[in-house]
Amino acid sequence: MKLIFGLLFTLLIIPSPLSSQNLVPPINNYKVFEYQADSKNWGVSTNDEGELFVANNSGLLHFNGEKWQLYKLPNNTTIRSVAVIHGKIFTGSYEEFGYWVKNEFGVLTYTSLTHLIKDHVFTSEEFWQILPQGDKVLFRSFNAIYIFKDDNITVIDPSFVVSQITTYGDRILIAGGIAGLFELIDGEIKNLAGYDILLNKSIIDMDEIEAGLLIGTKRNGCYILRDGKIMPFNTGINQELKQYQLNQILPLPGNKIAFGTIKNGIYIYDQEKQNHQKLNRQVGLQNNTVLAMTLFKDQLWVGLDNGIDHIRLNYPITYYTDYLGAVGTVYDLVEYEDILYMASNTGIYYFKDNEVQFVEGSQGHVWDLNVTHGELFCGHNTGTYRVKEQMFDKISDISGGYQIVKVPESDSSFIQGTYVGLAKYEKDQSNKWIVTPIEGMDKPSKFLCFEDTHTLWVAHPSKGLFRIVLNDSYDKVVEKIEFNKGEIPTNYNVKVYNIRNQIAFNIAGVWHRYDPILKTIGRFKEFQKYNHKDLVHHDDDFFWFIDNEGSKEVLFTDLGDVSFVLDDIQLQQRLTPEAEEIIKLNDSIYCFTLNDGFGQLNTYKFKRQFENFELPSPKLVSFEDNGNTYALNSDHFGIPYKFAQDITINIASPALPQAKYYYELKGRRNQKGNIENGIISFQNISYGTYDLDVYTVSIDNERSKANTIHFQIYPPWYLSKLSIVLYCMALIGILMAVRKYNLLKLEKKHLKLKAEFIKDQEKMLAKREKEELEKEIKLKQKELARITMNMAEKNKVILELKEMLIVNKNQFASQKRFNSFIKKLDNSIRDDEDWKHFEVNFKELHEDFFENLLKMYPKLTPKDLKLCAYLKMNLASKEIAPLMAISNRGVEIHRYRLRKKLGIDSSQHLSNFLIKFN
Repeated sequence: MKLIFGLLFTLLIIPSPLSSQNLVPPINNYKVFEYQADSKNWGVSTNDEGELFVANNSGLLHFNGEKWQLYKLPNNTTIRSVAVIHGKIFTGSYEEFGYWVKNEFGVLTYTSLTHLIKDHVFTSEEFWQILPQGDKVLFRSFNAIYIFKDDNITVIDPSFVVSQITTYGDRILIAGGIAGLFELIDGEIKNLAGYDILLNKSIIDMDEIEAGLLIGTKRNGCYILRDGKIMPFNTGINQELKQYQLNQILPLPGNKIAFGTIKNGIYIYDQEKQNHQKLNRQVGLQNNTVLAMTLFKDQLWVGLDNGIDHIRLNYPITYYTDYLGAVGTVYDLVEYEDILYMASNTGIYYFKDNEVQFVEGSQGHVWDLNVTHGELFCGHNTGTYRVKEQMFDKISDISGGYQIVKVPESDSSFIQGTYVGLAKYEKDQSNKWIVTPIEGMDKPSKFLCFEDTHTLWVAHPSKGLFRIVLNDSYDKVVEKIEFNKGEIPTNYNVKVYNIRNQIAFNIAGVWHRYDPILKTIGRFKEFQKYNHKDLVHHDDDFFWFIDNEGSKEVLFTDLGDVSFVLDDIQLQQRLTPEAEEIIKLNDSIYCFTLNDGFGQLNTYKFKRQFENFELPSPKLVSFEDNGNTYALNSDHFGIPYKFAQDITINIASPALPQAKYYYELKGRRNQKGNIENGIISFQNISYGTYDLDVYTVSIDNERSKANTIHFQIYPPWYLSKLSIVLYCMALIGILMAVRKYNLLKLEKKHLKLKAEFIKDQEKMLAKREKEELEKEIKLKQKELARITMNMAEKNKVILELKEMLIVNKNQFASQKRFNSFIKKLDNSIRDDEDWKHFEVNFKELHEDFFENLLKMYPKLTPKDLKLCAYLKMNLASKEIAPLMAISNRGVEIHRYRLRKKLGIDSSQHLSNFLIKFN
C-alpha cells in the first residue's frame, strides 16, 4: 500500500505538465438526471428570449433557464435536428418533420408538415438539418431536401448523399459528402466545377465567416471558399481538427470560430491572434464528442454525446479548475518574475506556457506565498522556503509559516507568525537570511498587524488576541497584553487588520477597533454596515468583503460611492470557508482562491460589460393554484377562493444564466423576498386584488425592470357579490320584519297601554264609585243607625212612659182612658211606618239579605227577620230591646230561639254569623 501511494505521489509531483488546463470561462454541466432525457443531443437552438430547444433521442427538450421539459413526438421517434425560425420551433425526425408552438398555457404543441408532401415516398429518411432561407425552410436528410413555403412542400431528390446544406449570400450550397460541392438553382441541383480539392473529402459542415465560406471536413481539416476560389484553411488549428475529427463549425463574434470535434471537445479559434483555446473534458466539458452548438449572445450551448453544456464566453470571471484533484485546495497566489505561483494543501505549482508545473520538493501544506525583499517566500507546514521554478530552498526550520509582515521603517526586517510563535527574518551583510525566534511569544500566531514600529497585534488561529511590544532588536517581547472575554465579546477566531492606520478586528462577525488613548476595544462605527462580512483583501483604496454567513456574495468597495456586488453562483460554491483569499495581480486583475483551483476577475471587463447591459425582466412561465393552471394570454388572473390556499408562480429569465430573482407582493398581504429557482409560492392568502412585481437580479446585484403580474383572489362564496346581494336583501327583509315586528309590538303596547289606561280609568271610576258607594253606604249606615237610634230612643221613651203610666195606673180616673192611652202607646211602638222606613234603608245597604235568609231558613218569622237585621247591624241586646219593645231578657230568649232556627251552636257567635251572611 505504501509503495502504491509513493508511485502515485511521484506521478503527481514530477515536473512534467499535469495537464494543459488554463483559465477558461464558466462551464455549467447539465447532466442526464437533470434534464431527464436521453444522453445524446443532436441539435441545439435558442429563440430571441434565450430559451433553449434541444433535439434529443427521447424528443424535444425545452429549457427556459429554470426548468427542463421533454416533449415527445406522436410516434415517439428520435429528434435529429431543431431550429427556431420566425418564432416556431422546427424539428426533424425519422420520416417526420414539423414545428412546435406554445399554446395559451405556455405548453409546446406539435404540427406535422409531412402531410403536405405529394407524390413522394420516404426511403427510411431522418432529417439531420433545418435551414432557413428567406420565407423558406429547408429540411435535409441524407437522401433529399424538402423545401417548405406557403403551406407547400417541394422535394429535391439528388443522386448523391447530402451531407450538408448552407446559405452563402443568396445562394444555397449543397455538400455531396465525398462527391464535392453543388448549388441549388431554381429547384435544380448544379455541380460546381473547379472544386476538385473537395472530392473524396467528407464535408461535415459549412458556415459563412468574414473571410468567406468555411468548409469543414471530417478528417481533412477546413477550406475557405472566396471569390470562386477554394483553398486550405492554413492555420495552426487545422492539424488538430484533422486529428480530432471536426464535426461542427460555429462563427463567433470578434472574428472567432468555435470548432466542435468528435474526440477533443471544442476549439475556440481567434483569427486575429492566430491562437486557440481548448475546452474539453479536462477543463470541464462532460464529454469530448460535440454533436451540436449554438450561440445566444455570449452564451455557447453545446449538445454532447453525453449531456448538455453551457459556456459563458467573454465572461469577466474565468477559472482554473483542478479536475484531476492533484492540486487540491488553493490557499494563496502570487505573480513572481512573470510566473504565476499557486500554493495549495499539496504543495506549490506554477503556470508556464499555459501548463501547470509542480515545484519539486514542495509537497505538503502551504499557507503563504509572499515576495519578501525581492525573493519569493513560502510559508510551509515544515518551515519557510525560497521558491523559484525548480528551486525549493529552506531558510527556516520553524514549522507552519502563516504570514510574514514587514517591520515598519525597515527595508530588510520581517516578522513571521508560525505554529509556535513569532520569528524575525533579517538579511546580514553577506545577503544571507538570519532567522531568530522571538522570545516571549510561544503561541500559534496566524494574523499579524503592526500598530507602530514596535507594537504588534497577534491573533491566535483559534483562540487568543494579543498586543505585544518588541524591543529595539525585535527579538524579544517586552510587553504583552492578552484580551480575554469581558474585554472583547469572544477571543475565538479573531481577525486583525490595519485599516487606514486604525487597528480593526472582526470578532464573531462584528467589526471592532482599538482606541489607543483609552486602550480599549469598542465597536468600529464606520464598519458596522460590513458586519458578518470577512475582509479578504484591502489596500489604500479598495476593500473586498465576502459574506460568509449568508449568500457568499463578494462586495468590492472604496467605502464611499464606488461599490459593486459580485454574486456569481459558481464562485460562491467554490470558495473555501475561513480560507478565502483575494490577490491583486494588477489594477484590474484579481484572483480568488478556491477549493479546487482559482478564479480570476477582470474588474475593467466586469464594469464595462454591465455598464450598458440592460437586464431582462423575468417572464411568466406558469400560474397555478390548487386546482387550475391559468392561460398566460391574460393580463389578470382570477382565482376562486377555494383554490387559493396554495398559489405557485413560475418565472424565468432565459437570457441570464443561473438567474436570481426578487419579488414584492402588494395587496392585502405585503411580502417580499429573494428566490433562486424561479418558483414563487404563496399559501393561504386572503381574498383581494394583488400586484406581484418580479425582478431579475444580475451578478452585480442590480435589478431589472419589474414584470408586474396582476391577480385577484375572489372572496369565498359567503362573501361573493351574489351573497352580498342576498345578504342585503335578507338584511332589508330583516329590517322590514323588525320594523313590522316593532310596529306590531308598538301597536300591541299601545293597545296594552290603552287597555291599561281604560282599566285604570275603570279602576279609578270603580274606586270613585266605590268611594262614593262607601260614602253612600256610610251615609246610609249613618242614616240607618240614626233611624234605628231614633226608633230605639222613641220606643224607649214610650216604654218608659208606659211603665210610668202603669205605675200610676191608679191615678187615672178612668180605666178605659188608661187602657186607651196604653193602647196608643203600644201602637206607637208597633208603628209599621218606622219599620218600613228602617227596612228600606236596610235593604239599600244589605240587598237581598232577607230574601237569601228566607231561602235558607223559610221558618223565620217577621219578628225573627227584625232580630236578624238588628244583629247584622251588630247591635247589642240592650239596644235591640227598645226596638222590639221587649226587655233585655226577652231579647236573649228570642236570640236563643233564633239560634235554634238557624242551626247555630253555642260556640259560634250569632251576630258574626249574620254579619258575614249575604
